[in-house]
Amino acid sequence: MIRPNPLQNIRQDIQSMHAYAIQDSTGMVKLDAMENPFSLPLELQRRLGERLGAVAINRYPGERIEDLKRALARYVDLPEGAALMLGNGSDELISLLAMGCDIPGASILAPLPGFVMYGMSAQLQGLVFHGVDLTADFELDEAAMLAAMRQHRPTITYIAYPNNPTANLWDASVIRRLIAEAASFGGLVVMDEAYQPFSSGSWLDEIRAHPAANANVLLMRTLSKFGLAGVRLGYMLGPQALVREVDKLRPPYNVSVLNAECALFALEHVDVFAQQAATIRAERERLIGALAALPGVRPFPSQANMVLVRFPDAQKAFDGLKARGVLVKNVSKMHPLLGQCLRLTVGTPDENTQMIAALQSSL
Repeated sequence: MIRPNPLQNIRQDIQSMHAYAIQDSTGMVKLDAMENPFSLPLELQRRLGERLGAVAINRYPGERIEDLKRALARYVDLPEGAALMLGNGSDELISLLAMGCDIPGASILAPLPGFVMYGMSAQLQGLVFHGVDLTADFELDEAAMLAAMRQHRPTITYIAYPNNPTANLWDASVIRRLIAEAASFGGLVVMDEAYQPFSSGSWLDEIRAHPAANANVLLMRTLSKFGLAGVRLGYMLGPQALVREVDKLRPPYNVSVLNAECALFALEHVDVFAQQAATIRAERERLIGALAALPGVRPFPSQANMVLVRFPDAQKAFDGLKARGVLVKNVSKMHPLLGQCLRLTVGTPDENTQMIAALQSSL
């Protein structure tokens, strides 16, 4: 007797998907994932180790999670009337939003190219995803965005601020009009500020200054770029009524006691991470200047800890870097607007010097 294949129980669209790819970085200068390249100073490593050793890992997370929420509220200066919730990375928050908004006719809209998890969360939850192309210089196409919003009336519109992988901040006046358009049909706008430590602006200032105009806005951040990528901790803030409903979907104990303690420790030493971010911002400008001096190479302006760069031959540049021990991200096939582009994470001064030398040699 032929037994049925148990794979028949897995949705066909999932079987057709590709898993999120992580490049092997063994022995490489790892500049492909927008991580903070700096480790903790040795003395802080020792003190963190002592803290973690004293954590009651035999117990489920409890009041310490509330301590972390209060610490984050102080860190961001949480606006009056707003609430804050935690996620196991911002990826989980994106998934919870799709789950919570899965009502008949719901859809998700975002500019493209953008963060892949917006579209993936829609697909996994069975929602329709609408992507709207940016302009050729990676700005929001306001007319196209408004037309798509009026046609589809998306339940959620994502706006990354700055965007991944283009690394730019979009025009605030355009964003205000998109938020107002979403509000006209009851749509949510999620401002994704994953790269806020490296940006010259934050939408949180806009929320504080104009709370009524942002009553349909949720703001999402992560501690990954702050310097805790291995800790997996994201947070989202917004009007209490909205956050309270999304928080109902959060799995019990979604943030571990170890992750919470790491985050609390980091928030007690924000000056260390602020100095790291300042170094990364300075190195970003040095890197852009060096890239602009290479023949045929065009770096785009950046407000993140990455630089999008167009090469005469992206694959050749990628292979040349890899052969010289430097790993970056080839995004040239992710979207037509990214043709011949690589995304370079800003590393330490030494790592950036190695990357520049490798490019000069390979080109």
